Amino acid sequence: MNEEREIHLRDYIRILRKRKSTIVIFFAIVFIMFLVGSLTSTPVYSTATKVLIEKNEPNQILTNYTYVSYDPEFLETQSLIIKSIPVSKKVVHLLNLEKNFDTFMNQHTESGFILSAVKGWIKSMLPNISDLLGLNNSEASMQSADTLLRTKTKSEQLSEMISKSLMVTPVPDSRIVEITFSSPNPEIAAMVTNSVAKAYIEQILDMRMQSSGYSIGWMTRKADEERLKLEQSEQSLQKYMKDHDIVTIEDRITILPQKLAEVSSELTRAQTRRKEAETVYNQVMSVIRNKGDLQTLPMISENQALQAMNLEIRKARQQILEISKKYGPKHPLMKSALAEIDSLNANRDREIERIVASIKNEYDLARATEETLDQLLTCTKSDTADLNERFIQYGILKRDVETNRNLYNALVSKIKEQSVTDQIRTVDVWVVEDAKIPEFPSKPNKPRNLLLGIILGLFGGIGLAFFLEYLDNTIKLPEDVEDRLGLPVLGMVPESEGLPENGAAPPVPIDMDTPIGESYKALRSAIQLSSQAEPPKALLITSVLPREGKTTTAIHLAMAMSQLDRKVLLMDADLRRPRISNFFAIDNAKGLSTYLAGVTDMKIAHKDVRRNLDVIPSGPCPPNPSELLASERYKTLIKLLKEKYDTVIIDSPPLLSVSDALPISKLADGTIVIVRSAETTWDAFEKGIKKLDDIQAKLAGIVINAVNIRTSGYGYYSQYGYYETDGTAR
Repeated sequence: MNEEREIHLRDYIRILRKRKSTIVIFFAIVFIMFLVGSLTSTPVYSTATKVLIEKNEPNQILTNYTYVSYDPEFLETQSLIIKSIPVSKKVVHLLNLEKNFDTFMNQHTESGFILSAVKGWIKSMLPNISDLLGLNNSEASMQSADTLLRTKTKSEQLSEMISKSLMVTPVPDSRIVEITFSSPNPEIAAMVTNSVAKAYIEQILDMRMQSSGYSIGWMTRKADEERLKLEQSEQSLQKYMKDHDIVTIEDRITILPQKLAEVSSELTRAQTRRKEAETVYNQVMSVIRNKGDLQTLPMISENQALQAMNLEIRKARQQILEISKKYGPKHPLMKSALAEIDSLNANRDREIERIVASIKNEYDLARATEETLDQLLTCTKSDTADLNERFIQYGILKRDVETNRNLYNALVSKIKEQSVTDQIRTVDVWVVEDAKIPEFPSKPNKPRNLLLGIILGLFGGIGLAFFLEYLDNTIKLPEDVEDRLGLPVLGMVPESEGLPENGAAPPVPIDMDTPIGESYKALRSAIQLSSQAEPPKALLITSVLPREGKTTTAIHLAMAMSQLDRKVLLMDADLRRPRISNFFAIDNAKGLSTYLAGVTDMKIAHKDVRRNLDVIPSGPCPPNPSELLASERYKTLIKLLKEKYDTVIIDSPPLLSVSDALPISKLADGTIVIVRSAETTWDAFEKGIKKLDDIQAKLAGIVINAVNIRTSGYGYYSQYGYYETDGTAR
């Protein structure tokens, strides 16, 4: 493949010349449409009024909100309101157009014209639609359409006409809006335009009053509902306070937590005392169970009364010791001393018992105190939980009352505020400049329309030409083949008016002195110069598809070769649809097929059907042409013919139809592929060339047949203009 060729200006010019008829037709249609439209359209007069529209900032003392100064949608919103149907209806009412419009329009109202045009269009289209859908009730359909159109009153039609004809344009960098209206009557245009501003002001007031009335009515109904809710919530709160004795609940709710904390603290201390007393008591009981000396326990030994008794006992023992030294055991003094010490020991034992009983009593008291405080804590917690639950419900009911009261008060306040501000306009409108009666129509602008028709027609036609060229996927010029596939183009054959559309061979040969004949001579020269050593002796002439002119090219190329005093053989190897025998009017009973089948010998050629030109016809059509053409007998035949003749030209079937041409191309010194200009597609051509490449056939070149010289841009054929082109086919 070669690199893509740079597109030159001449290529564009060639396309324009080729498609000039398309450009001219498109230009003529568009220009005539614009011309007829400009000449037949009704003159329309336009006039405008300028209106200053400002947003009225609310008084912040009366309202709780303020407008944002920058509002990009404000003017656009007001423009839509100006163009709305309600404003148009007010204009119709102010000018009494329902009665006066026909008078102004000289008994030819614009609405009547529009209505009749629409009705006529519907009536003309309904039969076609009915036929398309298979319906036969066209009359009933037209009657229903007329009924639908008649449902609108004249006032509604005029309102819609005014609304559609109004044009509202904000003036840049200002608050001024320009209102434009167009009409065939200049007086109506001025009257409607000036009335639109007044109708717009009335519409703004109506919208404000409707909005205020709706707001006040809604808030009044809502206030009544909230008042009933407030009364119900207050009654529910009073009933709950009465049923649960909530009169002093707020005082009690502050005392109970303090009491709960104190009881919890006392219980902790009581638990500590009980544990201490329990420890002491357990130690005493352990000594008693083990029959030990209780005086070894600190809580007993540290008792002052017991210590005093132990001191007296020690003194009594000291005294007994001293008396025993002087007296015997039965001495009265000894007995008195012994009796006294026994009395002291008994008192000591009783004191120990009393101390133990005191310890036990202290333990019992501590345990009882702990249990009492624990019960008191449980009761206090229960009271606190119950009180909290009642207080929560009390708070819920109280909040409902406060919420309903606040909402009710807010609604009452808003109703009073709305009543004060409902007459304030949110938009202020002033007419800056009145509309005047126009002197000249604004439409149609005939010079502009004609210029636009010329521009659109010319550029549209050029665009259509290039678009059609882009969609064209056929081979047309040698440059296309050479640039896209890098294949040599040996020549072009101009189209002939006498050639049948199916590409069949003509009944008579072409005059070789005509432009078409000269093209075959040029092809002959290109073939002779295509090889540096010597021209190819065996040439296969084939095509991609049928009816592209391969047989015609083979015949006239053979005739052109024979004019050089060279011995030329033309072989019809198309064993499926042979035509050469008909062209030369020779007998086809014997030929190539009978020789390859072994029925006849080498004497199958018709000698000198033209000077220096022999022809081998195809013979009868065999059932197996592909096998015959691929046989060794055919190879031998080609070899013998190349030795006997200077040039052998072989006509074969198309490449994509059957495979007959492929084995022949392997035997030929060169293969020439015929394509038909503006008919052979690139897809088919590339598939055919690929078949030849796959078997490594020798491709001599391409011949483009039936080239339109007038549109192709190849003007050098004009030098043959003095020839008589009688339409001889190829």
